[in-house]
Amino acid sequence: MNSNTMATRNTIFFNYDEMTWDAVADLPRDTPLVLPLGSGYNLSLLADQLANPPRIGLLPAFPFGWRGSGLELPEPIFFQYIVNLLNSLRDDGFTRVYCLTPQGLDPQSMFLLYPASFVLAQPHDSTYAPRTFLPPDTECGKVILIPIGHTEQHGYHLPLSVDTIIIDSIAQGTASLVPTRSWAMPVMPYGVSTHRSSFAATMNAGGRAFEDFWVAVIDILAARGFDRFYLMSGHGGNSSFLVNIVKYAGERHRRIFCATAWLHTSGKIGSAALEKYRTSQIGGMGHACELETSYLLHLRPDLCQMERAVDETDFVSTPDYYMDWIEGGSLIANPPWDDDTKTGAYGAGSHGTAEKGRLWLEAAIAEKAAHVEEIHEQHERREKRRNEGYGLWGKFKKNK
Repeated sequence: MNSNTMATRNTIFFNYDEMTWDAVADLPRDTPLVLPLGSGYNLSLLADQLANPPRIGLLPAFPFGWRGSGLELPEPIFFQYIVNLLNSLRDDGFTRVYCLTPQGLDPQSMFLLYPASFVLAQPHDSTYAPRTFLPPDTECGKVILIPIGHTEQHGYHLPLSVDTIIIDSIAQGTASLVPTRSWAMPVMPYGVSTHRSSFAATMNAGGRAFEDFWVAVIDILAARGFDRFYLMSGHGGNSSFLVNIVKYAGERHRRIFCATAWLHTSGKIGSAALEKYRTSQIGGMGHACELETSYLLHLRPDLCQMERAVDETDFVSTPDYYMDWIEGGSLIANPPWDDDTKTGAYGAGSHGTAEKGRLWLEAAIAEKAAHVEEIHEQHERREKRRNEGYGLWGKFKKNK
């Protein structure tokens, strides 16, 4: 049995996000695929609920958002995100797609968007456990790190979970490096892929639902007294939407500091490390590339199939539009991925090594820790000005 499979009775469970996209493309379309809200469910009971099929695919657990999860979002916003993910699988032709929820959740708003027969329920700790908050109130005053990955194709040699594994490792490493200054949320394994239809297995939360979800998260945390946030993305497709979220959040909550950045390993510290250790030319780092392959060889070598790596650097490049990790040029566009890659890779994955992955992870963590300090400085200096009545803040203060 492979490391990414489990068995109960006559059913084999496999982790969807540990597969490559072409392996998912080869799955029978009547294979049940289950997206669980949280973890800790009874797999034997799940097999019974689905009439004990030969195989069941488990998608990455959705980390929070439902009642009892520690961070509850408005139901219509939360379940639109979930429904869009389920529809990604249905668009790929899968006919048995399910959301596994805690018993008693009764997500009526989801039933309006999706057939009730595709919602499974089980007893779950979140239904009965004492109420907890995510993050705990004790973390107020820290920068709340919000790592967001994705589940999407990464060529023939890497799993669907690349973006999630990398950004979770960076967030956890940052929180460990500066524990009195930051606190990391559970990683979100689902983001936005506008190219979803190009390659099988790629999920898509949808841009509008993604923005609504994360703005609601900031709304709830700001209402609880949190005032410093860092939205950290491991997936390029999230980036433009995260900029919008930061703008919405800053407009709605004038006394917070909410920031994001273009991916990771791309600021002053990260870019210097890329240049120091990379061996590929421009175009060798984009997606399932030298950089991401190196990270995975360091973090999860068991999920890498280097004998299947295909270097693809034949991007349709012009002076102001080309692909590399730190993209160059002034043009922004979104042509079909099918134009530039046959295997779902952009870059030179064969150049990846575990040692480069270790060095780049260290640089990425140092970079994010420096950003944490900047976020603190920005918030504190701005609060000082506000409290001193700077500009219009003084006028507002007098009128109160």
